[in-house]
Amino acid sequence: MTTYVYETIPSAEGEEPELFEIRQNMSDAPLEKHPETGQPIRRVILGGYGLLKKGESPPPSSCGCGPSGCC
Repeated sequence: MTTYVYETIPSAEGEEPELFEIRQNMSDAPLEKHPETGQPIRRVILGGYGLLKKGESPPPSSCGCGPSGCC
């Protein structure tokens, strides 16, 4: 199972979305409603390098857990 991050879709201007995690199989369709409240939600896409062109190098890595950026 994979842990996915979801956020609520604000219903009013200025309302902050609530982030939460849900464990699902990769083959499961993304959820559309909060399992407890029924409020509309969307899956949040995190990480990745984005698009790279042939011959390009990925940007320098920094995991952020140490002074040099990596543990």
